[in-house]
Amino acid sequence: MQHPITLPKMHQVVACLAIFLALAFSFTSLLDLPIQLALFIAWFVIMGLGIKLGHDYKSLEQAAIDGVSKGMGAILILVSVGALVGTWIAGGIVPSIIYFGLKVIHPSIFLLATLIICSLTSLATGTSWGSAATAGIAMMGIGHSLGVPAPLVAGAVLSGVYFGDKLSPLSDSVVLASTMSNVDVVEHIKGMLPISLFSYIITAALFSAVGMRYAGNVSLEQVELVMQALDQQFNITPLAVIPVVLVLGLLANRKPAFPVISFGALLGLVWAILFQDMDPVRALHSAYSPFAITSGVEFIDNILGRGGMESMLGSVAVIIFGLGFGGLLEKVGVLEVIANAFEKRINNIGSLTSYTISTAFLANVFGSAMYVSLILTPKIMGKNYDRLGLQRKNLSRNAEFGGTLTCGMVPWSDNGIFMAGVLGVATLDYLPYMWLSFTCIIVTITLAYCGKAVNRVPVIEAASSR
Repeated sequence: MQHPITLPKMHQVVACLAIFLALAFSFTSLLDLPIQLALFIAWFVIMGLGIKLGHDYKSLEQAAIDGVSKGMGAILILVSVGALVGTWIAGGIVPSIIYFGLKVIHPSIFLLATLIICSLTSLATGTSWGSAATAGIAMMGIGHSLGVPAPLVAGAVLSGVYFGDKLSPLSDSVVLASTMSNVDVVEHIKGMLPISLFSYIITAALFSAVGMRYAGNVSLEQVELVMQALDQQFNITPLAVIPVVLVLGLLANRKPAFPVISFGALLGLVWAILFQDMDPVRALHSAYSPFAITSGVEFIDNILGRGGMESMLGSVAVIIFGLGFGGLLEKVGVLEVIANAFEKRINNIGSLTSYTISTAFLANVFGSAMYVSLILTPKIMGKNYDRLGLQRKNLSRNAEFGGTLTCGMVPWSDNGIFMAGVLGVATLDYLPYMWLSFTCIIVTITLAYCGKAVNRVPVIEAASSR
């Protein structure tokens, strides 16, 4: 005889999430194991709780499958993004963006240029890691020759790469945050745009004012070294901007992301063959495997030797396990219990926004990975947005701000470890200069308490959904 199904108690919820967070922390920070394994093991932790509460295994397995199926669109986009990055490197599109960006460098506007160059690189590629490790590393070298403190330069780099990353339709974090919140990717980006641009202007003004202190006549040998290496390896051309404009333009016009990004990857193949004189077979290979380059400049070789569908398989696994984990949390009732606990404390838009951003940040602290934050936060907070009559793009925006913009602040998180290693600056040293992150979060919470920059569900829609 099957036992009646019951909701978990709060202590059971806390215990299961603590086990998961302990796994995530120990695997990523102590044991150097992938976060995918922690998510996989967490499936069985939640399944064990579900069976204890009266669920049968088949229904739990189906819940995980249903959760994964909701993210198949995101998985297709990620695979196409991998192909696009690989062909855009092979076609000289990404190298050309970096090259022309470096040409605008001048000591008096160095920090502002760093912010802008890293923003454009991240926006074009959809990767904060790749941008930090290409343009970011170049900026660190230039900053050193100009006598600008390394933590300050790192702050400008991170402000730029995270700005571009969270507004790029090519970014896996954008795709994940929107998918977990049941929001269209383009709508998600539009929801973030006003506050992001306002915060970006403030951040740009701050870096401009501080950067004026370091104006002077200084040799830009590091810039020349990078530009020469890029020029020797690729045919640098202004025409490289055409695929970027076409892809972003199509996405901005609400065309489906998967075929548009795949079309962008095809353009990269064409550019590789026409402008880089590349063998068609080798060009096509870059769509699947990381592009191989030998420039003689180590960091260029390491960072431009990336892309391809193969490079996205790890992210695909995270999304599969993460969505399945979310499906299990929902089936067992964990999210309902947590949401009910939050519901008693959330009574206005300001408190809802604050709790969402705080939840996303704490998920980075305890989960040690941005993906954990972007997976859990929408699941935990979603019902409160529905209850207060707010559109889900408010949720995806706040989850992104709290998750993506703070992931580099945690020394033991995947982003904290990567950024500190690639930029050569300790996390706690550059943290005070992540001005875009702080500005975005402060502006968002302030506007929420004032009832501004909030998208409500239309009255007719809200009434029909009841």
